[in-house]
Amino acid sequence: MQIALAPMEGLVDNILRDVLTRVGGIDWCVTEFIRVCDRLLPESSFDKLAPELRHGARTAAGVPMRVQLLGSDPVCLAENAALACELGAPVIDLNFGCPAKTVNKSRGGAVLLKEPELLHAIVREVRRQVPAHIPVTAKMRLGFDSPDGALDCGMALAEGGAEHLVVHARTKVEGYKPPAHWEWVARVQDVVKVPVFANGEIWTVDDWRRCREVSGAEHIMLGRGLVSRPDLAMQIAAARDGRDYTPMSWGEMLPLLREFWRQAQAKLSPRYAPGRMKQWVAMLTRGYPEAVTLFAELRREDDCQRISALLGGYVQPLQASVA
Repeated sequence: MQIALAPMEGLVDNILRDVLTRVGGIDWCVTEFIRVCDRLLPESSFDKLAPELRHGARTAAGVPMRVQLLGSDPVCLAENAALACELGAPVIDLNFGCPAKTVNKSRGGAVLLKEPELLHAIVREVRRQVPAHIPVTAKMRLGFDSPDGALDCGMALAEGGAEHLVVHARTKVEGYKPPAHWEWVARVQDVVKVPVFANGEIWTVDDWRRCREVSGAEHIMLGRGLVSRPDLAMQIAAARDGRDYTPMSWGEMLPLLREFWRQAQAKLSPRYAPGRMKQWVAMLTRGYPEAVTLFAELRREDDCQRISALLGGYVQPLQASVA
């Protein structure tokens, strides 16, 4: 069984990948999507969203990181995938699941699920240009507005050369509204010969058990559930192995929050760092009652030193803030 950390644009950046993988239980993670349009991107574009490439494509905790690309031009995607491999990407992942309207309007993400032939062409061309020893994988939703084409899309990706698929068990139109249709993960697995990971609405160990029962999936990808409960992967791994496990307390969470805040101040200007802190604390309110209190204090606070004080003492940035 593999447990992966999902790529979530605007949320799971290199800072959160670092902090979450320190907790344990995650086998691999994926970058936010790197948008490919009509040209070969400069190396700086990869460095911005995948700085781990400078450190063996691993987080500080040693968890492997994959590079995700998003676009619709098979040749251009393939050329950028080849460059990513030269820069150290150990796996190329292709995004066919992003539901964002701005992304879909520019012919990227889940809108491509309307065109199974194009999905096949993209994966086939990327697979052709990427070195044979480097896997190519894909993430998809069940469809744009209906799951009726999910099986065709899954087969197109697998037959194009995807080594495995991650299926977010909702359509684009459904967004993140519950429930996730885990039964469709099983249907996709029935028609492809590659492993299929289940993704969507796994917030607790009980959710994982139900997902496994309904989907039959051995492997899972965790997104918002892991961001809200950073030790969820550890909880699931313990349940899988039949081990006892004591969930992480709020007191154990606080050092992670402080480390996140240090890195946020180093990466972002004082104007934007507070927003990143609030974003994560808001998500933690689902898993920790104490986060509700902290978020109430943070939500109108934009002064970095006062935020540091709220986190339990002044938190010195790792380096001077950058834009």
